[in-house]
Amino acid sequence: MNTQPEAAGELFVASEVVRRVPATEAVAARLGAGQYVQVINTAGTQVVDCWAFRRGDIGEFMSMEHTRVEIGRVSPGVGDALYSNKREPLLTLVHDTSPGIHDTTLAACDVYRYNRLGATGYHANCTDNLKGAMASEGQDISWVPCPLNLWENAVVAPDLSQRIAPPVSRAGDFVTLRAEVDLTLVLSACPQDMAPTNGLDATPQDIHYTIF
Repeated sequence: MNTQPEAAGELFVASEVVRRVPATEAVAARLGAGQYVQVINTAGTQVVDCWAFRRGDIGEFMSMEHTRVEIGRVSPGVGDALYSNKREPLLTLVHDTSPGIHDTTLAACDVYRYNRLGATGYHANCTDNLKGAMASEGQDISWVPCPLNLWENAVVAPDLSQRIAPPVSRAGDFVTLRAEVDLTLVLSACPQDMAPTNGLDATPQDIHYTIF
């Protein structure tokens, strides 16, 4: 069984069970320190909201605000750690087959966002997905940290305006993250279908992941 990622530029596929996250839904997974998770953009156009919480202390969580300060970048690259609100590395990005466009600035979608976009009635959203996934782990959280939005193309223009453009990732692209501590990871296949977050056709898709 493979236990380490291949060198940068080489395709690495974990020899473990590949699990599905259905479009618009989320899962929680437990990772021990030193384990890897490979998140696969199966269709190539799906954004994945990603959170991590230290096991035993969910008050320490992956923080995009703290990560940007620590790595000096607005989008993590291979070799960058993802830091907690206590400025401790929780995950490290060790492999990325995509062009490396990931967002750390946008809040998770929620019912208020969809209402503003014109949705009527309840609309599935990443905020509720996170809360539901954590509840499945016996954890009740009342706050929602800004997620790492894998493959979200939140373009910042020279005039500092920002817009959401379709992802530039390709079918089968994946990232591999290493857990630096015992943690709970949540992956949400973003339900956004009213903006080009998940491609020009605005159609949420399944994603897959494996832990090894």
